[in-house]
Amino acid sequence: MPKDVIETVKSRTTIATAALAGALASPAGAQTHAHALLHPTIGGETVGAQLHDAGHAVLVRRDAQLANAVRRLGGRAPSRRALGRISNRALRRLHVRLVHDKDRLKAAPAAPGTLQAIAACESGGNPRAIGGGGAFRGKYQFTRETWAAIGGTGDPAAAPEAEQDRLAAKLYATAGAGQWPVCGR
Repeated sequence: MPKDVIETVKSRTTIATAALAGALASPAGAQTHAHALLHPTIGGETVGAQLHDAGHAVLVRRDAQLANAVRRLGGRAPSRRALGRISNRALRRLHVRLVHDKDRLKAAPAAPGTLQAIAACESGGNPRAIGGGGAFRGKYQFTRETWAAIGGTGDPAAAPEAEQDRLAAKLYATAGAGQWPVCGR
């Protein structure tokens, strides 16, 4: 468990214990309902709910950083806003997937020499290049139609370089160098 969660739990547990001890010390407190004793509240919210919320905030912060790293490497991951709507259990499962995705993307081989040569010829290796009056986009000068056909979404020139490399390798494996009539020779 992360240190900041442990510290939050310790401090809130101390507060809850003090509140419970105060309730039991007073004569009226001895006669309070069992629910109030078993579920002490601070500021109108049960201690358990406050601990849950604190843990959720830590999980969201941790996974938001990991999701950003996955996106930088060309993978797909939910936004911080989406993470905030996910349950703690689902966040723990998502964390495992994000760690796996990050490791997999880091270990992915660089574009093979042939694709590097094609990219250098097509765009000078610039993943944001736009040519042909806007018809050809990105490091490998994809058309939007080709990009969509091989699984890309949005604008190829706006996609992370790793995703462009991955989809170019996919296109090269299925259709060969003929997809780049000048630079693929």
